[in-house]
Amino acid sequence: MLTIATEVPLARYSTMRLGGSAAFAVAVSDAQQAAQACRWAMDHGLPFIVVGSGSNIVWRDEGFEGLLIVNRISGYEEVAQPDGSVLVTAGAGENWDTVVERSAASGLTGIEALSLIPGTAGATPVQNVGAYGQDVSQTLVSVQAYDSQTGAMVSISNQECRFGYRASRFKSDDRGRFVITSVSFRLGWGSIQPPYYRALQAYMDEHGSTDTSPASIRQAVISIRSDKLPDPAKVANNGSFFANPIVSQEVFDTIARTLPELEIPHWPADGGIKLSAAWLLDQAGFKDYHDTATGMATWHRQPLVLVNEHAADTAGLLVFRDSIITAVADRFGVSLQQEPELLPVTA
Repeated sequence: MLTIATEVPLARYSTMRLGGSAAFAVAVSDAQQAAQACRWAMDHGLPFIVVGSGSNIVWRDEGFEGLLIVNRISGYEEVAQPDGSVLVTAGAGENWDTVVERSAASGLTGIEALSLIPGTAGATPVQNVGAYGQDVSQTLVSVQAYDSQTGAMVSISNQECRFGYRASRFKSDDRGRFVITSVSFRLGWGSIQPPYYRALQAYMDEHGSTDTSPASIRQAVISIRSDKLPDPAKVANNGSFFANPIVSQEVFDTIARTLPELEIPHWPADGGIKLSAAWLLDQAGFKDYHDTATGMATWHRQPLVLVNEHAADTAGLLVFRDSIITAVADRFGVSLQQEPELLPVTA
């Protein structure tokens, strides 16, 4: 039996704590309820949006005239495979960091660098979550989901997810089609192999650490993230608000010629050059920046994190966001892309 609530404040379902109200909302705890919720919405001619903890969501002030489905599907299982790997399956509503913690405690490698990333397991393939040299696409085997178009439960393989940099089919062509019920990863024994991500290597060098076990790498990542990033349970934020932009070699060379006095952090990526969005914001004057007009700010240890200090509405956040995008474009000719989803999506 589904319990449908009405006029639910959406700020409860975003760690930025802004937005209007959902006309209807329901929490689901298993795949059958997820399917029932989808059918209820379709039977009533309503759109639906599925959320976990809301760590990667910004809600519009006008709210959502549909059904909000809150995914609370739990579960965690490790199954040894004939090739010596281990298949880890987690319910979509499981806290992601708990999944990482349990796998690392078992000595399994593959997702330990994704420690302390807020959100639920079911949200990780949507964004192809990544950090410190690992991302979900490297180990994900399949996504189990309810397909609202066919009315059937389906298993979607890694290849079928069409992963890209912070992207997947769930975020583009098939946005809103599937309700993810669980995710499965193939993890191995051993540890991350060098070369290590720069921040991780710096931490290991500073602490004289030679232990590269999954549990040790997890603790290192937790220390790095805790030092740089605010806890969304205490400070309203969505984590990194902008993706690291990937530009052509030509664009990078132009920036380097225009600003020869600057040492520009960059890495080869996907046939182009990846730039540090945090560095771009810092150079554009947004380090520890507080905007009294909108009530928004950048976190003092990481300018990529936009913080809701006392914003009255999402409109203020978007004004602040646009001022940053404009300043970076004017200075470097680079267009920043927002990472958190702005919902509901408009035509």
